[in-house]
Amino acid sequence: MKILIKGAVVLTMDEKLGNFQNADILIQDSKIIEIGPDLEIEGCETIYSQGMIAIPGLIDTHRHVWQSPLQGIAADWTLMEYLQNMGRYGSVYRPEDVYVGNLFGAVQSINAGITTVLDWCHILNTPEHADAAVNGLRDSGSRAVFGHGNPGNGFMEWFYESRLSHPDDVRRVRQTYFSSDDQLVTMAMAIRGPEYSTFDVTKQDIYLARELGLRASMHVGGGTFGPHYQPIKLLDEANLLGDDLNFAHGCTLTEEDFKRIAATGGSLSVTPEVEMQMGLGNPATGRAISCGLRPGLGVDVVTAASPELFTQMKIALQADRARSNQLLIEEGKMPERVPMTTRDILKLSTIDGARTLGLDHKVGSLSPGKDADLVLLRFPETRPCPLGYAAAKVVLEAGIDNVDTVVVAGKIVKRNGKLSGHSFEKLRMKAEEIRERLIFSVESV
Repeated sequence: MKILIKGAVVLTMDEKLGNFQNADILIQDSKIIEIGPDLEIEGCETIYSQGMIAIPGLIDTHRHVWQSPLQGIAADWTLMEYLQNMGRYGSVYRPEDVYVGNLFGAVQSINAGITTVLDWCHILNTPEHADAAVNGLRDSGSRAVFGHGNPGNGFMEWFYESRLSHPDDVRRVRQTYFSSDDQLVTMAMAIRGPEYSTFDVTKQDIYLARELGLRASMHVGGGTFGPHYQPIKLLDEANLLGDDLNFAHGCTLTEEDFKRIAATGGSLSVTPEVEMQMGLGNPATGRAISCGLRPGLGVDVVTAASPELFTQMKIALQADRARSNQLLIEEGKMPERVPMTTRDILKLSTIDGARTLGLDHKVGSLSPGKDADLVLLRFPETRPCPLGYAAAKVVLEAGIDNVDTVVVAGKIVKRNGKLSGHSFEKLRMKAEEIRERLIFSVESV
């Protein structure tokens, strides 16, 4: 099957290919074949996109997808309140709730132009919960990395100097669903790391991930936990750092920590909205970049944050500008230029996000030969956006309502502003029913 996207402003995020004021994109089966002006190809399904901006599919590098039915419930919680309260809800999650939560959460992401999400899944109370989580992602049509985590009942047992080893069911899940790494939904391990488990447990978890050939993701640098446990220093001294480790947040990591991660090929996920709310610290975006580490962005929890990356881009951008400007003011200086541009932040949400998840060989840029994951953004203006302003328009003006078309691996999953294959309203209603039952179950105890 061939699809020809005609006449878009194209931001490829491919440094060699560059951008186009007016170009066409040819897709065949799951791949991007060609990008350029005035392509004439017969036998194609044509999407006329004059006036729209084409970007690579957005990549959410850190989200607890299962919490989608509880959207907004943690809007006024600190990190400690989140850890204490979410375990109460997790304890009454049924496998069917996990399935709907992951299906709705992934479809919600697609609707917002997110074509890839890392699901840091810590609701695996039983093997049936794990099966439901995987199947929810697979049935969504999204590209995803399933991060196999711990149970969601008894968060404090698992997240305070825990001596509990990672659930051994991870082996079954790897063998049953992920015998191949070349599929739309792939696998990682979501481990607790030195800030939430003993260091012996952390070592065991990393060894297990490497035995299974999986990337391991962990939370670090969250509030006072970072300075207290010094996670990166511990991992470095034990020769455990590597390009298969992903670190979420990093707010209170030091410059030396970032350099250690960068030198060993590790990656960082920044989730600015939640970090600023829950007391994890100021987003580490610019500090990490200055140390040679380009992070990806993430939503983290829709229980406390916007369910899309457009908001995360704005917050990350302006928070880092404010940090840099304040430092100059304290030195008695005025800024001569902004430290981070809108194009910089768009890269973090696309190609840098793909690198964060080890998927940049497949996605993250509109490059011939890569999988066709892309988004068309429609704006009310009648004339095409000037190319030099297009990245700013995406970052500062776009929202879910501007997401006209979404393509994942060559398949159109949203077109003309409407999802294909899923009824958003029906899924939302199912999520609301789960929310009501969960709240009643928790509050009636």
